[in-house]
Formats: sequence, C-alpha cells, structure tokens
Amino acid sequence: MNVERLVLGALDTNCFLVSDGKGGPLIVVDPAGDDAELLAAIGTRPVEAVVLTHGHFDHLGAVRSVMTAAGAPLFVHEADAHAITSAEGSGGAIFGFDYTAPAADRLLVDGDVVQAGGLRLAVIHTPGHTPGSICLFGEGHLMSGDTLFAGSVGRTDFPGGDARAMQRSIGLLANLPDETRVYCGHGPDTTIGRERRVNPFFPRA
Repeated sequence: MNVERLVLGALDTNCFLVSDGKGGPLIVVDPAGDDAELLAAIGTRPVEAVVLTHGHFDHLGAVRSVMTAAGAPLFVHEADAHAITSAEGSGGAIFGFDYTAPAADRLLVDGDVVQAGGLRLAVIHTPGHTPGSICLFGEGHLMSGDTLFAGSVGRTDFPGGDARAMQRSIGLLANLPDETRVYCGHGPDTTIGRERRVNPFFPRA
C-alpha cells in the first residue's frame, strides 16, 4: 500500500492519494482544494474513486475538478450525502466558503469495501464529528478524517456533531492494533498505540 499526502485548501486539510503500491489506480481521499496542485500530483494515473471521510466544505473543494479530469465516481457515507451538495449543508456558508460537491455516485455504509487494483479499504462508520463520518482501514493503515487526530479528536460542537457518538467511535478505533498507522484529516500522522498512551479521549482500562 502506498500513501501520498498533500496539504490543501484554506484550512490545511490532508488529502491522500492511496494505491496498492504496485502501479494500480488511485483512491483520492478528501480532495480539499488547490485544484491545480492536486491534479498535477495525480498526473496521468487513473483514479478509481474519490472518497470523502465526511461532508464538510474543507474536505471537498477540489472534488469536481478531480471527478472531471479523471472520470472518477464520488463516494460518501449515506448520512452525509445531503450535506455535500450545498454550502449550508457542508458548513462552508458560515465561514464564507461556497464549496459544494455533486451528488455522490455511491453511498457508503459501515462494512463496505472501497477497492482500487489490489487495494481494499474497509469503511468504518465513526459518527461524532458529523453523522456520516467514516474511517478507511486496510493493511495496517487508517485514514481517520476528522474523527481522530494526533492527541485529540474532531470537534463535536458543529451542527450534526455528537460528543457521545464520538466517544463510541473512538472506542471502536481503540480496538485496532497499536501499530496501525493513522493518517489524520489535519495535522501529523500518528499510531493507535501512541494515541492509546497520550490521547485523553481514548478509553482507559
């Protein structure tokens, strides 16, 4: 598995280009903005899917550009599907951003698998930051979106946020192996083992 990170958009969102490491097509996770930079990084490589970890505006600014350039479908969890098509739903309107995405081609649910070449990423539904927040897990790697950060978790005080749901979601992630590499929606990478030691939101034995 190969993971490339780009920091994009007004809020320095992490976008990931993920592949099987054997020349297979890409999965683009959270194409946040800076369209030209992102398209240059993708180059001529095929894109199997564009996946949003949740429906907030700062994770979808370049969705249309990637979909148009690569002819790729858009995947999002069913509970956030309504949010991405309007600036009000995505939260952008509050901050003066009008970013939206087209209606998703595939609505994800917990346990689904997103596949590209030899790569298979399992969908883990992790509500809390938004109702439809997801993580993608495969081969010891976790794309956590804004559910889990290094030393913290995503905010739950935005519309649709739910602190109790976030607590349950972090409990699910705490069951993953310590060596799991976590690629967060903002900020640096971490591991589940590190978060188990230092993250105050992780369950304590």
